[in-house]
Amino acid sequence: MLRFRLLCLLLLQLSFLPMNAQHDPLEIGVIGLTHTHVHWIFGSNAKPEFEIVGIVEPNLELAKRYADQYQFSLDMVYPSMEAMIQAQKPRAVTAFGTIYDHLKIVETCAPLGIHVMVEKPLAVSLEHAQQMKKLAEQHGIHLLTNYETTWYPTTHQAFEVLEQDTVIGAPRKIIVRDGHKGPKKIGVDPEFLEWLTDPELNGGGAITDFGCYGANILTRIMKGQKPNSVTAITAQQQPVNNPLVDDEAIILLKYDTLVAVIQASWNWPIGRKDMEIYGVKGVVYADNRHDFRVRIASGYDDFEEQAMKLSERSAPYNDPFVYFAAVIHGEITPQPFDLSSLANNMVVMEILDAAIRSAQSGQTIELEP
Repeated sequence: MLRFRLLCLLLLQLSFLPMNAQHDPLEIGVIGLTHTHVHWIFGSNAKPEFEIVGIVEPNLELAKRYADQYQFSLDMVYPSMEAMIQAQKPRAVTAFGTIYDHLKIVETCAPLGIHVMVEKPLAVSLEHAQQMKKLAEQHGIHLLTNYETTWYPTTHQAFEVLEQDTVIGAPRKIIVRDGHKGPKKIGVDPEFLEWLTDPELNGGGAITDFGCYGANILTRIMKGQKPNSVTAITAQQQPVNNPLVDDEAIILLKYDTLVAVIQASWNWPIGRKDMEIYGVKGVVYADNRHDFRVRIASGYDDFEEQAMKLSERSAPYNDPFVYFAAVIHGEITPQPFDLSSLANNMVVMEILDAAIRSAQSGQTIELEP
């Protein structure tokens, strides 16, 4: 019975995949090369839905390194946003510099009607996020936030199971774990490490870098409902590697009907992005991008388990930049609290702001409804 119900959920997902309309490639400008997630867009650039028309990077040595790797001309590289926009007139930009830069990018692009996608989190602070939201709404642009877990098939399978409350029942506890050994230990590029461990340029350490993932997914599950309260602790377990920021954070969220734990760490021995969702009848395990399990309780400690290896999602839901193009072309109308949406990520910023204040004060922070 469990196997049949999960198969039906998978078939239901497939039946609603949209047909792609034909459009000219979306002209995208890449702002910055210091965030190594930029490899993502260069690796996707062969897709016909979009085209990189210009790159902003004042560090020519860094730009040459990427040009050699991805075989693009340095003629595409500009020293400033203004120079690139004037020369190439992109319809959209993607941000791959510091998180602090996100506000400046929106300040520059929004009045020109240029859509923006930033890497997570949305901003370094709630104050920056509020300014970005105001500009995006004032000028009618899309402002999306990109998370790796947005494109995980297991993330969306978990949402589907929760929509069918006959599977595990109403959720009561959710645990989300994200992180790795730490930026220096995993060997991130020096230009990335320089700002990733800077509290002003990144907004914090692990609490922002990985705390945002759990806040993002929980906001989607709760359909935009904010937690009633946020309690957080942070620690610094690698002071030599991360002298200015936390590298360990535990964030507790209390909602009307459930509690949630976000474990954000630069101290995991093994990199991880996984979650557990406990309902009144069973539990969902999204173990990684593809491995998904459901356990239904039977008696005290017995259970029936169904494990699945999920395939990649279909376009445009399998690639952030193809998705970005589809949103701009009007092929997709994001729901208010979809993972990439501005509404979702404003709640994320409220949660992170409260978590940081809680860790600093040692107090639980109550959120306004």
